Amino acid sequence: MPSINPSPQQLAQFAAAMPAGQPILMLNLLRYRDQAAYSDASSHSPCSGREAYARYSRTALSKVRGVGGSVQLLAGVRAALIAPQDEHWDEMLLVSYPSPEAFLAMLADPEYRAATEHRSAALADSRLIGCQPPTV
Repeated sequence: MPSINPSPQQLAQFAAAMPAGQPILMLNLLRYRDQAAYSDASSHSPCSGREAYARYSRTALSKVRGVGGSVQLLAGVRAALIAPQDEHWDEMLLVSYPSPEAFLAMLADPEYRAATEHRSAALADSRLIGCQPPTV
């Protein structure tokens, strides 16, 4: 079953599991739809999933920066060496945030929330994995 948007329960579990006030990394695994699937198709011109994700990214990147975060890596996925045989991803994205609180504040931002319409239309499946960077 595809996973596109976090549920309130998943957000609560994330908040409880991540180290408060500490830097975090968010690993995004993205699989795009061939054609974006908007809930109200009449309000958007037809486009690919990648194009819809680019619409989302225009707002999302400014919001990431606005909470003190930054994109660390964006790469196309070529092959999974260890993974279920039927699992595949198009891109991976690694984003740093100063804290889980900053990440959750971004998710609550009204402009960001409005832009997630494009993300939802763009993706056939995704993973969003919270990571704690090593302390040096």
